Amino acid sequence: MKKYLYLIVVVSSLVACGGSGDDPAPIPVVENKIPSIPVLVAPVNNLLCSDNTVSFNWDSSLDLDGDAIKYTIQIAKDNQFSQIVHDNNIPETAITFTLDKGKAYYWRVKATDSKNDSSSFSSTFQFYTEGIALENHLPFSPVLVYPKLNSVISSSTTTATTPIILEWSASDVDTSDVLTFDVFFGTSNPPMQKIGDSQSEVKLNVDALPSTTYYWKVVVKDDKDGKTIGQVWEFRTD
Repeated sequence: MKKYLYLIVVVSSLVACGGSGDDPAPIPVVENKIPSIPVLVAPVNNLLCSDNTVSFNWDSSLDLDGDAIKYTIQIAKDNQFSQIVHDNNIPETAITFTLDKGKAYYWRVKATDSKNDSSSFSSTFQFYTEGIALENHLPFSPVLVYPKLNSVISSSTTTATTPIILEWSASDVDTSDVLTFDVFFGTSNPPMQKIGDSQSEVKLNVDALPSTTYYWKVVVKDDKDGKTIGQVWEFRTD
């Protein structure tokens, strides 16, 4: 009789641990879809604005979930957006600002849905506001092409140098201006050694040692003594 009671207790315990089998299925998690990246419309890239009151507009972003969207527009005096003069969140796709005269500006937009998920920022457009009796506009800040910022480049050997091509782009709202470039490169930040002097090419070959961090910058000059100093860029070799 004791053996039967023992078996009943064991079977009851197993049934209790196994559950009734009627537990509800887990609710599936629906992943929110991020809005598409806004496309800038105006002011167009490299524009010389005839007025310092500037209207900005861009195409609406697409949200596949149908969420309400707000837009963040940033306007800065440098293309790295460390000197932001306007940072606004609005539901519309247009806004107007009055800016300083005779200045270069850079702008970009991103979209954020009602669940606080954001797209990446759009591409950056640059423009100039016309000044009073301004004869020459400074070149826009140089744009990094290669190596990408903070990238790691594989060395071909563990002891010898590796040839690397530094490349950038630059533009000037005065399209007739001739641009030249001074290039600074080295292991100190900021780099002090000038390795390119008033060159017209937008690329320069350098030799890099393995396991080393390098810094470089480009100074853009026009043929009317205008000069714009670019930011310091960084890469390292492994």
